[in-house]
Amino acid sequence: AHPSCGLTSMSEMLLEEQDLFADLVGQPLAVTLLKAALMQGRLAPAYVFAGPEGVGRRLAVLRFLEGVISEGQCNQRQRRRLAERNHPDLLWVEPSYSHQGRLISRSEAEEEGVSRRTPPLVRLDQIRDISRFLSRQPLESPRGLVVLEEPEAMAEAAANALLKTLEEPGHGVLILLSAAPERLLPTIRSRCQLIRLIQLSAEDMQSVLQRLPADVDQEAVRQGLMQPELVAMAGGSPGALLGHVRQWSRVSPELMGRFHSLPTQPIEALALARDLTEVLDGEQQLWLINWLQQHFWRLQKSEVVLRKLERLRVQLLSFVQPRLAWEVTFLDLMGL
Repeated sequence: AHPSCGLTSMSEMLLEEQDLFADLVGQPLAVTLLKAALMQGRLAPAYVFAGPEGVGRRLAVLRFLEGVISEGQCNQRQRRRLAERNHPDLLWVEPSYSHQGRLISRSEAEEEGVSRRTPPLVRLDQIRDISRFLSRQPLESPRGLVVLEEPEAMAEAAANALLKTLEEPGHGVLILLSAAPERLLPTIRSRCQLIRLIQLSAEDMQSVLQRLPADVDQEAVRQGLMQPELVAMAGGSPGALLGHVRQWSRVSPELMGRFHSLPTQPIEALALARDLTEVLDGEQQLWLINWLQQHFWRLQKSEVVLRKLERLRVQLLSFVQPRLAWEVTFLDLMGL
């Protein structure tokens, strides 16, 4: 939410005069390109907003869509509707899990306790929904607006359907939010205008973190900033840092403490594999691999350890039994 939410009518009038992208920190090139498109009224039918997680891609999209709806101006009412994703001309699509015959988002899966052993996918039915949405006449906005998160998480059928949609764009605006645009089909990338967002400097990181909303656990963030692994994993992204802090805080301190050194006895390795797979779901285990790679690289600078942990990641994503995969990896790291 924008810090000016809930303003009086006089303040709302002042908001109309503000810089549309004032709260997007550290992205001057992206802002310049987006402002130029809005001022000239020359919008591409499709964009790829590319860059690391948590550097402002979603915020950039929201402000850009606000400009599309409001002729390049700030508009408090539209800002609120877009942030809440309740605008009739906006379709926001996220990778989903298939659960009991329906598709649910990552946040819904977490709330409902659905197994998240494998990452969510963008599915063919979701791409078909996008095509139908873009083919209809908008109700309020001058254009239909679609945002697709993580388009790189598409199966081949979904990617081919998306390509067909891009070949017949209509009058809407389709935005792909991607942290890995190189994984998209070249034919998809070639039909989209690239808006690249970059990692933030340390100064810009601090600027963003100082403006965190009240519902963010400030103490957890402070503790996270003291963890070199989390800072390294964030890679100049305040949003990624917050995500890693959330994951880190969900693992008990007792269990995290057992990962600070490798097991030295087989029974210890087997017990650790058992305990972590009992309390961590698939998504948390994949996050833990990232943490372990950062941790042991900082301590040992060993490429061998990194490769063995990367092999573990591949196994977990390939439906190998998780406990067995962790047992084998820990024993292998012991040299057994």
